[in-house]
Amino acid sequence: MRVGLFIPCYVDQFYPKAAIATLNLLEKLGLEVSYPLNQTCCGQPMANAGYAKLSAGCDALFIKNFSNFDYIVSPSGSCVLHVKDHVADSTLAAKMFELTEFLTDVLKIQKLNATFPFKVGLHQSCHGQRGLKLSQMSELVASDFSKPRQLLSMVKGLELITLNRGDECCGFGGSFCVSEEAVSVKMGKDRITDHLYHGAQYITGGDMSCLMHLEGILRRQKQATKVIHVAEILNAEA
Repeated sequence: MRVGLFIPCYVDQFYPKAAIATLNLLEKLGLEVSYPLNQTCCGQPMANAGYAKLSAGCDALFIKNFSNFDYIVSPSGSCVLHVKDHVADSTLAAKMFELTEFLTDVLKIQKLNATFPFKVGLHQSCHGQRGLKLSQMSELVASDFSKPRQLLSMVKGLELITLNRGDECCGFGGSFCVSEEAVSVKMGKDRITDHLYHGAQYITGGDMSCLMHLEGILRRQKQATKVIHVAEILNAEA
């Protein structure tokens, strides 16, 4: 099984620990992982802003870089959803997975050798929940599930808190946080309040873009609570 590792540009630039943890975790599980060195942005920012035609070069490069792998894995649900919906053909899209989706659906992980003795709040991002179906939406009358939560339950010492509004948007939304700053910040503050009320020492999730937004609010409020990508927890050792 040859796995191509796709690391979003903002993770590469600002949160490399999440990328390294993803690589280490996959290799611990016995996979042959490659990182195409000339990969760039998937083109999502341009496409979301209405300039999809300008991302044609990004699209072509992505396809060139990753077509020959058995699977493509990324620690970012939003970028995965963009590629699956707007870049890849059906064959390539079928090989593209967000990290927690890959671990649960493809590798079918039942046990992890990870330890993280802290109280943790899980932020389930909108694109992962409603686009990739990584967890159940509370507005549906259906059985509850969460692939990230399933994996976190295997981590020794981790206490996963129960939120009042477990699947509410953080307000980031890419360029939304710029064009609608006040609304975005208020939504983020609401999410932070929920986590802090239940004593979270860390807030985790599968997409650093949402966590970056929450981290900015936490820092401005001078809170001790930190953000951490789920890969860093799943890869954590005592």
